Amino acid sequence: MRLLLLSNSTAPGHGYLDHARAEIADALGGARRLLFVPWAQADHDGYTARVAEAFAPLGVEVTGAHTAGRPASLLDAADAVFVGGGNSFRLLTALHRHGLIDAIRARVAAGALYLGSSAGTNMACPTLRTTNDMPIVQPPSFGALGLVPFQINPHYLDPVPGSTHMGETRAQRIKEFHEENDVPVLGLREGTWLRAGDGRLTLGGVSAGAVLFRRGQEPVEYGPGAELSELLAGEPAFDSPQG
Repeated sequence: MRLLLLSNSTAPGHGYLDHARAEIADALGGARRLLFVPWAQADHDGYTARVAEAFAPLGVEVTGAHTAGRPASLLDAADAVFVGGGNSFRLLTALHRHGLIDAIRARVAAGALYLGSSAGTNMACPTLRTTNDMPIVQPPSFGALGLVPFQINPHYLDPVPGSTHMGETRAQRIKEFHEENDVPVLGLREGTWLRAGDGRLTLGGVSAGAVLFRRGQEPVEYGPGAELSELLAGEPAFDSPQG
């Protein structure tokens, strides 16, 4: 499978997707027809127009999945699928409702590029369980696309020394996840991404890099260019309380 999984779509001082434009162009290769999945946000037409504007300089034609009565019917003509960011609960609910879980999985397995950003990156994981979002709607299942066998936490934020915030840090929430599940979680900081292809998985983006959490182990830091292919061989164990 060919995957490009962005932590975020907009970086400070940059336009939409500008910070990753070179990586996106390289990942697209000769792809010129992109199916955009806009359901993480409420304004589907406006969101699709924004994406079409961003991809126009790359010579890519964008079609919104919401424009067809049966969105899965648009997949065969697509060289790439882009699932955009927003609320991941709303997005996953729509993917189930429109029968796109198996359909997208099959199209990517057949060679189409999967491009995800934020909530779209969450969708590439086995489940929704490591999202940061509020559950504004209830999906029929937490099961997502499962394009990778590990979990990702986009927009990962490090604890701030001396902060007076009394809620859980992101690291604490991931620790709670590991009390009930035995699955690696990769915290992708802003401006970073994962690129998968030919059985390899590499980390790209800004120098802040990413941090990998495993049950019962200390977190491990990785910088741009790090090889993370071993994560593709894992067997996730959900609902497996720590004994």
